[in-house]
Amino acid sequence: MKSPAHNTVSQLIAAARELSVQVNRLKFAAPVTHVYNPLNYAWAAHELYLQKYGAAKKRVIFLGMNPGPFGMAQTGVPFGEVAAVRNWLGVATKVKRPVPEHPRRPVLGFDCPRSEVSGRRLWRLFAERFRSPEIFFADHFVVNYCPLAFLSESGSNVTPDKLAKNERARLEAFCDAHLRRVLEILQPEWLIGVGAFARQRAELAAAGTAIRVGQILHPSPASPKANRQDWGLTATQELVALGVWK
Repeated sequence: MKSPAHNTVSQLIAAARELSVQVNRLKFAAPVTHVYNPLNYAWAAHELYLQKYGAAKKRVIFLGMNPGPFGMAQTGVPFGEVAAVRNWLGVATKVKRPVPEHPRRPVLGFDCPRSEVSGRRLWRLFAERFRSPEIFFADHFVVNYCPLAFLSESGSNVTPDKLAKNERARLEAFCDAHLRRVLEILQPEWLIGVGAFARQRAELAAAGTAIRVGQILHPSPASPKANRQDWGLTATQELVALGVWK
């Protein structure tokens, strides 16, 4: 008989594979010229992340928007800043290349020299508060709402909220269903959107359930507020005020 932990992991893996297949069928017009799906070319790393940390139910799930070009797009892990994923999470595998690959946004996997600030800030907060990933993941998990990264002709990042209305609707149908499936599997008490977009999708996914939804400031350096003081302190204060942390 399979253990409950094994069943949880296998269900998360199956859900991620299904989402990957579904979003691969979608087409996107300008300003999007390239679409990266790390659930394809970085699947080995994503699967390892789920295997290591997706066992058992979670009290709190943190929800991001979609992969950053120097984060999950490189490592296959949500908010996957290379150093944090390799050194703290202990996840490091060979990553393939997306096809077609944007000439200005190559995927170098764990050899990528760039650091994603959002991921660095998020995982630093968790590392400082919980010391080890095992302690953090005993009650917490991190997922992205959308698995795709969108790039323009110049190589700039196009976030899902900037997609054409009809494209966004088709994408959200798959991503909403996947998020609801993750909630069914992990049965959290809290679903915390990292930023306003993620909170809005979280509220829709958790509607009709007992799951409580909250929001913390997004750690992106594009946010003046996130740069005004230590982001980790701000996020901690927000989580304490919500009652998620003490």
